[in-house]
Amino acid sequence: MEELDLKQLIKIIWNKKWLIIIVMLLFAILGGIYSYYFVTPKYESSTTLVLAKTEEPVSNTVGGTAITQTDLNLNQNLVSTYSELIKSKTVLRKVLSNLGIEDIKEEELKRSISVNSVKDTELIEITVNNTNAKQAADIANEIATVFSEQIAEIYNINNIHVVDRAEEAKEPYNINHIKDIVLFALIGIVFSMAYILIANLLDTTIKDQENVERATDLLVLAQIPEISFEMKKIGGRK
Repeated sequence: MEELDLKQLIKIIWNKKWLIIIVMLLFAILGGIYSYYFVTPKYESSTTLVLAKTEEPVSNTVGGTAITQTDLNLNQNLVSTYSELIKSKTVLRKVLSNLGIEDIKEEELKRSISVNSVKDTELIEITVNNTNAKQAADIANEIATVFSEQIAEIYNINNIHVVDRAEEAKEPYNINHIKDIVLFALIGIVFSMAYILIANLLDTTIKDQENVERATDLLVLAQIPEISFEMKKIGGRK
């Protein structure tokens, strides 16, 4: 199997440029078909919670509450615990019951929920993904409500407050038509170039003077040009 230098490589690719373009366009079309007709749209909705103590008013704050460093540290330590409680069976089961959802199982709902805490803060973000945009928002908001009730029962405190309620997403988060088409087009380019190079390496036929010199390590002194003869009728004969 012969080796190719950069000059040969560029020449081979350039000579097959139309094949590369055709394959690229075919893959781009496949990417569009896949993106528009085979990807199931999924929507995300998020609600943000904050942990804040509210039951002890202070005299120097009008309508305010006493938030000490101890309270802040306690709330930050509770963030990780709360993140796990949000996805507990008790919370999820009540959410499904309250919303009257029967076609989603607890484990399936749990997999669709992600809980993230902002580092060094008391903020918790609950994100729900679903094929139904409205249902995703409803579930996220109901989780916040049910979770707050559970915390009040378990810890006998009311330190969960909703900062941002989940809203119905307008666009699916998992579909980007342009990105899919470009990605498939790039795959088509790589595929066609790989095919051209492999086919060329496996082709052992002699095509020109350079092939002879590389195969024999000999210098070609002369070559016979290809001549095509055309037989003409002379006196009714060929």
